[in-house]
Amino acid sequence: MHILIAPNAFKNSLTAATAAQAIEKGLQSSPLECTTQCFPIADGGDGTASLIIQQLQGAVVQTRVHDPLGRLITASFGLIENDGTAVIEMADASGLRLLKQDELNPLRATSFGTGELIKAALDKGVNQILIAMGGSATVDGGTGILKALGTRFLDVEGYELINLPENLVDLHEVDISQMDTRLSNCEIVVLCDVDNKLLGEKGAAAVFGPQKGADADGVKKLDAALTRLAEVTLKITGKDMTAVKYGGAAGGASSGVYAYLNARLVNGIEHFLTLTSFDVALEQSGLVITGEGSIDEQTLQGKGPFGVASRAKLKNLPVIALAGKVPQQENEQLSKYFDVLIAIGNEPTDIKSAIKNTEQNLVRTAREIAKLLKLG
Repeated sequence: MHILIAPNAFKNSLTAATAAQAIEKGLQSSPLECTTQCFPIADGGDGTASLIIQQLQGAVVQTRVHDPLGRLITASFGLIENDGTAVIEMADASGLRLLKQDELNPLRATSFGTGELIKAALDKGVNQILIAMGGSATVDGGTGILKALGTRFLDVEGYELINLPENLVDLHEVDISQMDTRLSNCEIVVLCDVDNKLLGEKGAAAVFGPQKGADADGVKKLDAALTRLAEVTLKITGKDMTAVKYGGAAGGASSGVYAYLNARLVNGIEHFLTLTSFDVALEQSGLVITGEGSIDEQTLQGKGPFGVASRAKLKNLPVIALAGKVPQQENEQLSKYFDVLIAIGNEPTDIKSAIKNTEQNLVRTAREIAKLLKLG
């Protein structure tokens, strides 16, 4: 039996690659005679770009950019497809992981550094840029990205606004006359790991603001700022930032680049699996094992394990999913894609301990699965 091991990252615990290795270790330490292939996956979240670069044997380019609070750091992007396509991880320049807990402030954090990465990629002469937008510290509607590329955000008197996104409520005009002209000859594709729209109860501010440090008052201010940005943008570009699917990803940065850079917003896992030729790996497999930190009905909204299982089912392959948390009751919808759904914990424990023991639990669970497979 050949087993394809294709997990997503286990959030706050293991990267996708480490999770795959743990599952493989468990299988190989069992009495089951099998071959394995590790194929760690990502759906647009933090770590997507690095996996794409590794899978396609791309080159890594380092450059100096500004972090979400304006401090100089070294970040990187990848070059694939004969250096014609750049792969950018928004989290490398504008990520939550770059800030300490007491530094989180989405009213002031900006995506400017991601715009600098785009500019550095244009300097390399690319004609396509892929952006994985998961893990950002920002809720600025992409204004930081656009500012780095030459856009100016002006008040009613024509002065450039400072302290964005908080002061976007005073936005009157967006000046795109100095936008980097090279963008017109470069396709931008954004890999999204959530399908939220820009505004409302399930919008960028309401859902992601608290995760990035916003209190209730901050969420209201951010939603008002994004609302004003969308209103002015509609007048200038004719594009409705509030209507586009995936527009709330990365604090609305996806809808900002959609409106001003003609970016194409795509389902992250589908694009990842196509780009990395996942179906070729499926052809050789008799069983697929996937997983991530939590699997529930939200997984079916385009998360990594769902993308893996969907493609496996098209080839009538059985799928086992491993997760730290699974539904207590049988779920008919999940059962259509995951033949077996297993929680990897082996005893009652707190979340901190569960996260700490993720790797050990994956090894043990995979070993027990292999023993069951050997029993037939």
